[in-house]
Amino acid sequence: MPDLLETASDWLADQLKTHASRTVTYQRGVDSVSVQATIGRTLLKLDDGFGGVRMEWTDRDFLIQADDLVLGGSATLPGRDDQIRETVGTETFVYEVMAPGREPEWRYSDPYRKVLRIHAKQVGTG
Repeated sequence: MPDLLETASDWLADQLKTHASRTVTYQRGVDSVSVQATIGRTLLKLDDGFGGVRMEWTDRDFLIQADDLVLGGSATLPGRDDQIRETVGTETFVYEVMAPGREPEWRYSDPYRKVLRIHAKQVGTG
């Protein structure tokens, strides 16, 4: 019997990709790929260095289906300093894969490891 929750998670990921995403370019060095990404943000709980906690939003999160992230002919996972280019109208925004503090740059967005949530910071335009 199929896992009903996994089936529902797959359906939701497909709906987001089809109806709530835009094309972005994911780039690592000279390799790049156009992928559909759903845009989001994450509120991170970070150590303030004084025994307390501070809350900080990521600039931008890109939710990308893991199977779509193929660079140089090989499936890959996001890496720090990779870039994501998002065009809005006539302007292209450049984001670098990174997260504040000691947080990881990405994580799986679902328990079945099919959708990547990639944290990024805007580093320029062009």
